[in-house]
Amino acid sequence: MQTYKNKKVAIVGLSVEGLDSVDFFRSEDAIVTCCDRRMKEELGDTYTQLAKQDVTFHLGDEHLSNLSEFDIVVRTPGILLDTQELGRYKGILTSQTKLFFDLCRPSIIGVTGTKGKGTTSSLIAEMLRKSGKKVFLGGNVGTPLLSKVREMTDKDIVVLELSSFQLEDLTKSPHIAVVLPITQDHLANIDPLATNYHKSREDYVKAKFSIIAFQTKTDVIIANADNETSVSFAQHSAGRKYFVSRKQQTNAFVENHEVFVSWQEKIERICGLDEVILRGEHNLENIATASLAALVSGASLESVRNAAKQFKGLPHRLQFVDTVNGVAFYDDSFSTVPETTIAAIASFFEPIILIAGGSEKGSDFSDLGKIIVNSSVKTLIVIGTMTDRIVKAAEDAHFSGEIVTGLRTMEEVVKIVFARARPGDVVLLSPACASFDMFPNYKERGKQFAYEVSRL
Repeated sequence: MQTYKNKKVAIVGLSVEGLDSVDFFRSEDAIVTCCDRRMKEELGDTYTQLAKQDVTFHLGDEHLSNLSEFDIVVRTPGILLDTQELGRYKGILTSQTKLFFDLCRPSIIGVTGTKGKGTTSSLIAEMLRKSGKKVFLGGNVGTPLLSKVREMTDKDIVVLELSSFQLEDLTKSPHIAVVLPITQDHLANIDPLATNYHKSREDYVKAKFSIIAFQTKTDVIIANADNETSVSFAQHSAGRKYFVSRKQQTNAFVENHEVFVSWQEKIERICGLDEVILRGEHNLENIATASLAALVSGASLESVRNAAKQFKGLPHRLQFVDTVNGVAFYDDSFSTVPETTIAAIASFFEPIILIAGGSEKGSDFSDLGKIIVNSSVKTLIVIGTMTDRIVKAAEDAHFSGEIVTGLRTMEEVVKIVFARARPGDVVLLSPACASFDMFPNYKERGKQFAYEVSRL
């Protein structure tokens, strides 16, 4: 077993993953140094928590100086892989995800794509748990798992939601790779606490390619047949190939608002849209994908069906907030690109008051503008630094409804929305943008929305 006792380890970036890495290496009796460009006052409770442990700190502008003194450097996903100081480092440079893959004994189901990763990963885990499997859910959803890797056995199953930043430096691929539709994301440096981004869509896709790059013929890929990039991943994988579609009958598919899987030489119905809590055809696609992955991993059909019907969804993903005076409010704050806002809009037939906008993420809003025009959106509320671009996209598509801009707080937004809403309307917060101009993150944006709705 690999041991890290007395190894000098630098944890670069004190994110949630960084803190979990500290826990792991301290449990291994390594000599740990915590490196972050924030000073202790900015780190706040994080610094207070770490200071109670036997660690040292390199903080501030010089936090990446003297990396040569360390045996191992562990980079958080928010740190640009091409950072000059990391490029000069000659020791073992790794990341939490890469290290986890190296040490993990159980089979790993890895899920990637542009959106839908969290919902699909959580569904897979729930389906397997209902089948009696011991499952660890981690990556971008659940909790970081490196500190738990020593307690795992080869009978367990790990489900990981994997972002492009977690995948970009891997040298191993998961046993089961689930590749949802891939469009584009992270093409701008949007997070004030991070440096990582992709210079082009090609770089973004290349980073995700690691999910299948090292697969063998004993591995599996489950790809979205309706997405060209996802299909190309399947073509390059050495593993067994399964496909999911909303347009044709594949290994798992959505047809007439119902989910089916082709399993053990039969077409098995999983559920219909009217039987599940999740809204939208895109979530039926997520259910189809998760069902196939769970069945391939040993889940029973009964468990898959039950989990699909009982799953309540994740916070800030088309999450129902409340109904006030006949007006239904939905929090889709996790929607930070136009594609997911388009899917959210398509989930409703009722008149929609759409709240969109936020900070830069390198997106093109022209398709969103066209969808808004051809949907049940009656009023468009636009906030944040992307206001002009979203308004232009809607006007270029000849949107005839009301457009409201210039609002500065979520309190103002919800008050204006409620004044315009009528019984039977849906108020949908689905920004299609990052949050960092007005809010610390998408979670806080969603929390403030829910709070203001509770005050109506």
